[in-house]
Amino acid sequence: MATENPLWGEERIASELLLKTGIELSPRTVRKYMPRKKPKDRRGSQRWSTFVRNHAKAIVACDFTTAVTARFQVLSIFVIMEIGSRRILHANVTAHPTAEWTLRQFREALPWEHDYRWLIHDRDSIFSSALDDAIEAMQLTVLKTPFRAPLANAFCERVIGTLRR
Repeated sequence: MATENPLWGEERIASELLLKTGIELSPRTVRKYMPRKKPKDRRGSQRWSTFVRNHAKAIVACDFTTAVTARFQVLSIFVIMEIGSRRILHANVTAHPTAEWTLRQFREALPWEHDYRWLIHDRDSIFSSALDDAIEAMQLTVLKTPFRAPLANAFCERVIGTLRR
């Protein structure tokens, strides 16, 4: 039934068996005997790790973290790094980060004529659409990491972890 009706799930198959043949089965039992779906062929596109490895010298990553001072003041630390050499291009600290301040940091960190093509950042609210447009005007393509996927920006996250320790 599963191969003839690929859109049916285990609930539907269990209900059909009960209705038409009188055989009562748990949906979990039906799922146990359903054929496994084959993984999709990914030949058409490269994986994220392959993309980062192939273009590492042209990728810049950035991230924010917070630090608490001895007087319990919360400061934001902003780091921009080059993925290819793992070199920190720029780091700065502020008590009140804004999109304008962040754009100024990018302008200070990246030379006028640079070889970078991509910028990886997370979906922090500081990275507004206006900031992304200004970054794209600097000839960088913005790559936002997926939600709750810190491994997509693993190099920068590792530097942030080192800063915290």
